[in-house]
Amino acid sequence: MQHAVGSPLPPHQPGHGPAVGWSPAAHHPGPQHPGAHQGPAPVPPPPAPGFTGAPSASVPPAPQHAPVAPAPDTTGHLPLPPGAPVAMPSAPPAASAADPAGTTLAVLLIGPAGAGKTSVAKYWADHRRVPTAHISLDDVREWVRSGFADPQSGWNDHSEAQYRLARRTCGFAARNFLANGISCILDDAVFPDRPVVGLGGWKRHVGPGLLPVVLLPGLEIVLERNAERSGNRRLTDDEVARIHGRMAGWYGSGLPIIDNSQLDVPQTAQILDDVLARSIASPPKW
Repeated sequence: MQHAVGSPLPPHQPGHGPAVGWSPAAHHPGPQHPGAHQGPAPVPPPPAPGFTGAPSASVPPAPQHAPVAPAPDTTGHLPLPPGAPVAMPSAPPAASAADPAGTTLAVLLIGPAGAGKTSVAKYWADHRRVPTAHISLDDVREWVRSGFADPQSGWNDHSEAQYRLARRTCGFAARNFLANGISCILDDAVFPDRPVVGLGGWKRHVGPGLLPVVLLPGLEIVLERNAERSGNRRLTDDEVARIHGRMAGWYGSGLPIIDNSQLDVPQTAQILDDVLARSIASPPKW
């Protein structure tokens, strides 16, 4: 409804307009001119015909609400379940096949330098139906900037200590992700002739439910892929051949092995899903 300029404002109706105690001067700040006529206070309208109630002397004050005390121990942060060792995945009923794409899993992808572990792990994590994290041991090792112990300069106590620390950090991260419903795939060049340092260490840090899978293409393939690398990720041909020879020890270990010599990354990830489905149905003993 429009009101003429200078006319008094309409009386306040409950549920409409400003609250009780509202002042036109407070609502319309501006210079006050001496002697200016402010106008009479608005008069409430007469009661409607037939109204028998007692006239209200004044508008009742607005109810005052006591401030709500915050709940104890609330900081605005989501409580997260603590990480715990990952248990073995339960086998599906006999009538249904395991579906690794929709299951929360902990996977360890093993292989020599140039096997394609990182590429396959990233692709597999990117294309799952459930939240999945990729944790690369090499990436975590390289968090150390000053004082980084480069294995290319020789494997010694210092480089092994950083390797163990990185593996423990990866395991801690994986357990926390998994405790909060996020699958993990980790990759590492674990040697079969050092089970306590490699596979046994991962089992201690992540839990017995970790599913190891070996990627082992032919030597020519890993040499070609290593030649495309740069920085401290690139090894000498002799070192690549030595690592590849040691990885052959996984044959006969009982762990599933994928030869991805003639497979691209999506094909390898598909076979990885097939291998994991069998591992869920019949977990490997390691």
